Amino acid sequence: MQWIEAIILGLVQGLTEFLPVSSTAHLRIVGELLPSGHDPGAAFTAITQIGTEAAVLIFFWKDFVRIIRAWFLSLTGKVDRSDPDARMGWLIIVGSIPIVFFGLLLKNQIETSFRSLWIVATTLIVFGVILGVADAVAKQKRGLEDLTPKHGLIYGFAQALALLPGVSRSGGTITAGLLMGYKREAAARYSFLLAMPAVFAAGLKELYSVAKEASPTVYTMPQTIVATIVAFVVGYAVIAWFLKFISNNSFRPFVYYRIGLGVLLYILLGTGVIAA
Repeated sequence: MQWIEAIILGLVQGLTEFLPVSSTAHLRIVGELLPSGHDPGAAFTAITQIGTEAAVLIFFWKDFVRIIRAWFLSLTGKVDRSDPDARMGWLIIVGSIPIVFFGLLLKNQIETSFRSLWIVATTLIVFGVILGVADAVAKQKRGLEDLTPKHGLIYGFAQALALLPGVSRSGGTITAGLLMGYKREAAARYSFLLAMPAVFAAGLKELYSVAKEASPTVYTMPQTIVATIVAFVVGYAVIAWFLKFISNNSFRPFVYYRIGLGVLLYILLGTGVIAA
């Protein structure tokens, strides 16, 4: 049964990582509803995110190679630092600083108290409303070529909010991008690129920790690896669909979904169907 649960959770991770609905919240909720009735845990979540971020790496492979090459050449002066790809490399570094800082500072809370389903229900609703407002008032005039270090840092703080399950990494950064006047697709693309360093670092750290301990999570290492592979395959398909969808549609469906899920979660918690 645990193998089936791991596959289901991998599927959930792949489906929700890139949508502004919070994959961590969904893993937390679905984990409680499965027969074992357990929180998959922060370690399982971080490791399966390696799969979805690998999907980002492959989907944007040419972009990453170009950005990394230009960034390294800018260090030696062979490429001007004002080069768009070199600048993007620096902006990804700048935007990654907040989540690294707060991730280390709040590590214990992230793995324990922050995973309360009462917090998840609240953040789903509150940040869903904020996303809806941002989408409604967004001017959508800016592209990635307009990104500045200040904006990159704001994106970074928005990404750090996703340390709270229910906020959503993509949802937080996309909301910040919309409020700063960026187009939907531009905000989503930078969100995906920005997530790479932090998510890979966190996932590899947890993978190392799991390998050192006998039973660190609800699921075994082979089960976690299978879940990660499933997340990779599903996540790759979701990236392509999501970028196409938001180029012609608003985020309203995701806003309604977040609010509805948050309200349902409050009801389930209030009636004792699931425990916080």
